[in-house]
Amino acid sequence: MRLFACDNCQQTLYFENSRCVHCGVAVAYSVEAARLVQVFEPALLCRNGRDHDACNWLVTVSSDPDFCVSCGLSEVIPDLSEPANDQAWRRIEAAKRRLLYTLFALQLPVVSRKVDEATGLAFRFLKGTAEEPVMTGHEQGVITLNVDEADFAFRENMREKMGEGYRTVLGHLRHEIGHYYWDRIIRDGQRVDGFRALFGDESQSYEEAIARHYESGPPANWNESFISAYASMHPWEDWAETWAHYLHMVDTLETARSHGLTLRAPAADQPGEKISTERLATSDFDALTASWNAVTLAMNSLNRSMGMKDAYPFVLSPTVLGKLRFVHEVVRSAARRAAPRTIAA
Repeated sequence: MRLFACDNCQQTLYFENSRCVHCGVAVAYSVEAARLVQVFEPALLCRNGRDHDACNWLVTVSSDPDFCVSCGLSEVIPDLSEPANDQAWRRIEAAKRRLLYTLFALQLPVVSRKVDEATGLAFRFLKGTAEEPVMTGHEQGVITLNVDEADFAFRENMREKMGEGYRTVLGHLRHEIGHYYWDRIIRDGQRVDGFRALFGDESQSYEEAIARHYESGPPANWNESFISAYASMHPWEDWAETWAHYLHMVDTLETARSHGLTLRAPAADQPGEKISTERLATSDFDALTASWNAVTLAMNSLNRSMGMKDAYPFVLSPTVLGKLRFVHEVVRSAARRAAPRTIAA
C-alpha cells in the first residue's frame, strides 16, 4: 500500500484517511484515479461513508450510484444495530478495500454478480449461532466470512487451535479470493495442466482430504513443499494459500517502496548488497523475492528487538518459490489480457 498526499496542503495521507489531519479537508479514495482526492461533492461519497462514516471511497461512473465498488460487492452484511456486529463489519469492509486496491493494482478483473451472475463476485458477512454456525469459504463466486473473525479474541483463539502462524481478516479475504480466481484464471483460462504440475490433481476428493488433514495432520516435512500446513491439505488450498501469500508480498513491498526503504541483503562473509525498494520492479519475480527476503528479515529482527514473535513466520523453499512464480506469471498474463482497469459493480 503506497502513501498518498493531500491535494490541498500535500500532507502525507494513509489509505484509510477520510480527512487530512493537517488542513482538515475531506478526502476520499478515487478508484479511477487510484489515489486519495479532495471531496468537493459529498454526494459522491459512498453511502456507507455518508450514513455510517464507515467507508472513504467515492462512487464510480460505472458502479451503483449509492455505493462504491467495494461496498457494492457486499451482498449480505450483519445486523448493524448490534454494536459488536457494527464494529466487526467496519473492520471487514476496511480489509476488503485493501484487498480490492491490490486486485485493481494488479489489473485483475473485478466484476460484481449483479453484472454477471455466472462469473461475478459477491461477499456475504454473516454472524453465526450455535445452531447455525457460519463457515468462511468460497462457492461459485460468493465469498462468505464469519464476522467473528473480526473479533481479536476469537481470531487469536482460533489461530492457536489451528496452529497457524498468523490469522487475519485480510488474510482470509486474500485466501478466499484465490479460490475465486482459480475458477476464473486457471479453470476457465485453460491452465489446469500447468497448475497440476506444481500443485497436484485438484480432482481428488476434497471431503476425503479434509478428513485426512484433520485426523492425521499435515505431513512431517510439509514446509519443504507448502507455504503453510493448511496448504498441504488439498491442491485447491495450496493454490489459495500461495495466492494469498503472493498478495501479501506485493502489498507489503509496495508499502516498503512508498516509504523509500533501503535494506542491506545479508551475506555470510561480507556486507550484503543494498536493496532499494524504491527501484523495485514487481514485474520481475526474482527482484521481488530478493527484496522480500531482505524486508522480512528486517521485520523479524525488529520484532525480536521488541521481544515480540516473528512478524513473518514462513520459509520459502525452492518448491514454494516455484509455486509463487507460477502465481506471478498467471497474474501478469491475466493483466495483459484484461482492460487497463476492470471495474463493474
